[in-house]
Amino acid sequence: MAETAQAVTPTPGPFERLQTLLAPDMAAVNTLIRARMVSEHAPRIPQVTAHLVEAGGKRLRPLLTLAAARLCAYDGDHHIRLAATVEFIHTATLLHDDVVDESAQRRGRPTANLLWDNQSSVLVGDYLFARAFQLMVETGSLRVLDILSNAAAVIAEGEVLQLTAARNLETSEETYLKVIRGKTAALFAAATEVGGVIAGAPQAHVTALHRYGDALGIAFQIVDDLLDYGGVSASLGKNVGDDFRERKMSLPLILAVSQVDANERIFWTRTIEKGDQRDGDVEQAIAVMTRHGALEATRDRALARAAEAKEALTALPPSDLREILSDLADFVVARVV
Repeated sequence: MAETAQAVTPTPGPFERLQTLLAPDMAAVNTLIRARMVSEHAPRIPQVTAHLVEAGGKRLRPLLTLAAARLCAYDGDHHIRLAATVEFIHTATLLHDDVVDESAQRRGRPTANLLWDNQSSVLVGDYLFARAFQLMVETGSLRVLDILSNAAAVIAEGEVLQLTAARNLETSEETYLKVIRGKTAALFAAATEVGGVIAGAPQAHVTALHRYGDALGIAFQIVDDLLDYGGVSASLGKNVGDDFRERKMSLPLILAVSQVDANERIFWTRTIEKGDQRDGDVEQAIAVMTRHGALEATRDRALARAAEAKEALTALPPSDLREILSDLADFVVARVV
């Protein structure tokens, strides 16, 4: 008699392991988030906020705050407030971004600005920033307030810089890194750093956590930008080219433009600077990027940042949690390996 095939249970990835390990803390964060979304006088605030907060996001940034605090043996409850703070800042930036980008979809659902209006999205985003600052203050740590308020300023600065760099073929890789350090890595770095600070960890450990979050955030954004052009193979079976259509100077485009010949320059000028885009242009853009090795070079830069994140963790005491965070860096870039 033939043996019955047994189903193989897939091994949980680092993100799932992190979720499992921090489930009680994350439940407390979600409870606090829902409590602070409430507004006695403006019912639209919880409506708009809940639409995005409850949309199934991974909550990676607050998980990083919880993980950093636990990694540094924290046994209080201020890390719950800080994780909620980080999520509120992130949600506020998403609400504002969707207005700036005129987006119609976020996490597979219509955006708040589409369901309500731009005014509601902007004002509710402002409300969430205010709630975030209230939560920071409740920790009683001026250093925490300094780190997170600086991060909020850097995020806004990065978004404005991205506006000025968009559609400009002279945008350099250095400028691109400033943009993504602002719009993405700043909050990753602050999320991990405040976890160490609230735990009273030694400065060397706090610095290591900041370096980890910064490198992880940069890798995360580079991978996102690479996947917008289909990854290295351009065969991932997903809708690609949104950054191209929005004429964003992301890293694959910057690296390709830096190596153009005269005919390719004409193509980029027409499609990016002038916005004259036609059928087949996305495919041609990917072909040019592939020919110049821009997609492969972008992947290499993401892998290098993931390696930086893993190296930063070696300054912290060995533990299962440190191992998960190290694996998480690999996980972030796994889609383009």
